[in-house]
Amino acid sequence: MRPLSPLLLYSRSRGLPGAFAALAGTAAVAAWAARWLETAPGYGPSDRLPVVVLGPLLAAAVVGTCLRTPSDELDRTAVRAWWPRRLAHLLVPAALAALLLALAVPGHPAEFGAPAAVRNTLGLVGAAAASAVLVGARLSWLPPALYAGAVPLAAPAGAGGADWWAWVTRPGPQGGAWTVAGAVFVAGAALYAWRGARRGAGGR
Repeated sequence: MRPLSPLLLYSRSRGLPGAFAALAGTAAVAAWAARWLETAPGYGPSDRLPVVVLGPLLAAAVVGTCLRTPSDELDRTAVRAWWPRRLAHLLVPAALAALLLALAVPGHPAEFGAPAAVRNTLGLVGAAAASAVLVGARLSWLPPALYAGAVPLAAPAGAGGADWWAWVTRPGPQGGAWTVAGAVFVAGAALYAWRGARRGAGGR
């Protein structure tokens, strides 16, 4: 029997094949929901807000839960630094999620289309990555879910002047929303690359 390559062994041990399949399924459901909304009576671009929030949230949950490691002790005692591998482990599924959701939710940039889907995916993935460090990979979906669930209630889609804290509800081109989402993604990715997922019940 031909031995498996180290890359394949790594991806299987982290559940990446299943994560990629889940991301494809999430994008398919988002595409169906976006097109179904377009056929509803009285449809307006803001009606796609649930799609560009829930789709990225589900994708972030998938990415966050695959950040676990089954061999934390070996990883931390390895001769080579693990932060490049952890960073790649996060960036590859994050990029795939952003691409798939951008294709799933087309639309004018000023509306709730591909730009909003990409921004929310990156921001929520960054939040999930930071959560994996703080509470563990298995629970990494919880803080982004609490935020994404609470913010639309406090800042409806038509509200103005709330870009910095309600970025997940903003249409595509708002600079403040992109700045905050980008900062969350960079901070979460850096923290995960540096520390890795937390050990314990939630981290393995």
